[in-house]
Amino acid sequence: MPNLFFLLLVISILTIIHGYVITRLLPVFELGQISYWIIYPIILILSFLPIFPILLRTLGWEHKIIDKFSLIGYTSFGFFSLSFMIFAFRDFTLQIIYFAENLFGGDPPIDNSKRDFLIKMSSIAIISSTGVSSAFGFYNSRRGPEVFNQDIFLPNLPLEFDNFTIAQISDLHVGPTIKKTYVLKVLETISKINPDVIAVTGDLIDGSVKHLRKDLEPFMDLVAPYGTFFVTGNHEYYSGVDQWLDETDRLGMINLINTNQIISKLESKIVIAGITDFKAHQIKKSHKSSPKIALKDVPKDQTRIILAHQPNSIYAVNEEGADLQLSGHTHGGQFWPFTYPTKLANAYLSGLHNHNGTQIYVNRGTGYWGPPLRLGVPAEVTLIRLKSTVL
Repeated sequence: MPNLFFLLLVISILTIIHGYVITRLLPVFELGQISYWIIYPIILILSFLPIFPILLRTLGWEHKIIDKFSLIGYTSFGFFSLSFMIFAFRDFTLQIIYFAENLFGGDPPIDNSKRDFLIKMSSIAIISSTGVSSAFGFYNSRRGPEVFNQDIFLPNLPLEFDNFTIAQISDLHVGPTIKKTYVLKVLETISKINPDVIAVTGDLIDGSVKHLRKDLEPFMDLVAPYGTFFVTGNHEYYSGVDQWLDETDRLGMINLINTNQIISKLESKIVIAGITDFKAHQIKKSHKSSPKIALKDVPKDQTRIILAHQPNSIYAVNEEGADLQLSGHTHGGQFWPFTYPTKLANAYLSGLHNHNGTQIYVNRGTGYWGPPLRLGVPAEVTLIRLKSTVL
């Protein structure tokens, strides 16, 4: 019943968003009644498209044609959600103006013809701006990730590891709309920066191994001198985590399931540990996230880096005295104004922060989820360069 309630809630929200926007747009174009009978069913279908393919995937139905519908539905949702927020803001502002006019009186009041003209012009401006923004955001989301260079100073880092590099990938979300072509762009980007270690901090996929194996095949070439490490994100648990751990292992990644790996250079060592997703235990009890287990028997004076999908793991990671946490999950908000609720739900949104002595870097996402839309938040491959504070 809770799942059914959630499904009905999502469908209701999607219908309201699409319906609200179209009721604001149709009067602008002054179409005939027959056009309404054509447009409204199309809008109703578009409002279902973002959720319908997800329902089919949960039933085990995955196909390239379903993926095409996902792309149409998510793209439509991106445009309509942007339009909804701006129209809602405009209408709210107008209601305040009308209230003020009635309360204090206009001198002279704006006549209805001028009012209607202003509303029509503002509607045209809104739809034009959201159309351009959606197209630009679509291009940004599909063109591939940028490289973000980040120096991180660690007090007890051995001198041998000064300038040691880690390339971080997070939230690639290979699935209904991100395919092999995009994976090849990510592989090419990492090949150019030639890191010492590659860290994949979860949400690599959205779908089954059977459906996505060919799209991820290029990552067989995702290699680094000191290893490619993988930790689970929440979406791995939605998509069959055991099968995906077998697949990442086949691709040559080292799965860190509350475990660690020692990296040695000459006589010096650092530790790269990995914990399962912050809420993994809700789906697989044996995968309860535990920094304590991951760092078991690791000396306190050794540099300890933890890969953890969700930034909210930082509280437990900090308690264990780790030096650095690498996370993702937030997508940096992906596009405005979703940056605000995303920030409220997570300890940190993006970039480098110091959490009571444990540094945390949050990757903005190498791919995207849902709407193929990135505005002001580019997709990212992070090139982290470790620096010793000892001169």
